[in-house]
Amino acid sequence: MITNLFAASASALLSLLFLVLVFRPLELAFPAQLKQRFLRPAWFLDLQFFLGQYLLWHGVVLWVLMRFGHWLDAIVPLHFRQGVAAQPWWLQVVVVIVMSDFLVYWGHRLQHRVGFLWRFHSVHHSAEHLDWLAAHREHPLDTIYTMSLINLPAFALGFPLETILGFITFRGIWAIYIHSNVRVPTGPMRILFGAPELHHWHHDSARDAGNYANISPLMDILFGTYHCPDHEPERLGINEPVAGSYLGYMIRPLLPRRNPRQQTSASLQSERRHQPMAADVEELGSGEVLHGVSLVYES
Repeated sequence: MITNLFAASASALLSLLFLVLVFRPLELAFPAQLKQRFLRPAWFLDLQFFLGQYLLWHGVVLWVLMRFGHWLDAIVPLHFRQGVAAQPWWLQVVVVIVMSDFLVYWGHRLQHRVGFLWRFHSVHHSAEHLDWLAAHREHPLDTIYTMSLINLPAFALGFPLETILGFITFRGIWAIYIHSNVRVPTGPMRILFGAPELHHWHHDSARDAGNYANISPLMDILFGTYHCPDHEPERLGINEPVAGSYLGYMIRPLLPRRNPRQQTSASLQSERRHQPMAADVEELGSGEVLHGVSLVYES
């Protein structure tokens, strides 16, 4: 137990060092946000997400993926996989990447449209500053959902476990890259390969900001959700309450939510409690009344 914990801690520290050495120079050379510091707001919160992934959730996610793969082994016909294996290797890779991007695109759109999925995915979108570390801000159930979609084609086509693990590693580094505080001038290649500026706009405070694809923006172009102005978004994050701690982010999505009718009723009752009575309005100057009403909407 202690040995495993030590090994996981050493792996986390080495990974952290590797990511700093790779992405920090990129962020200094090609910064998307010039004034963003290394230790920007919520940096230590995102560090907790990073350590949580390495020390707690990586093993759980991989275990679930392996169970998922074994379940597919029992239902996918053997002759189908043999037919796939007979194709050229490069063609198999292209098919897996295209199928994976298609599933991720539509699965990602559902995360922004379906309330139950959004409550977990909103943890990731709560980041108000993006860099290589913010990429790790995820709820583990959201990670399981996304990783299952990403790897479904590879599992279904019968790719070896070693290849799938390599695919997971590549996708992970790519995800960190597109979250980094980097804006690299890629020119026309931006149409074929994703870029950080595309994903930065996906993290705009508007919930349906577009750019749902992962490796290539072709799915966004095909389905009309491609969006990439020549500047960075003015505001990142979400337009709803957020947790105040790592533990809060883990627990909050699991708690029952009040339905919109209850929320509206509670909001109206709160507003009535804060509104001045008619007698008070007569005694106050018009400027004071307007100031009092404005506080209701600012609270």
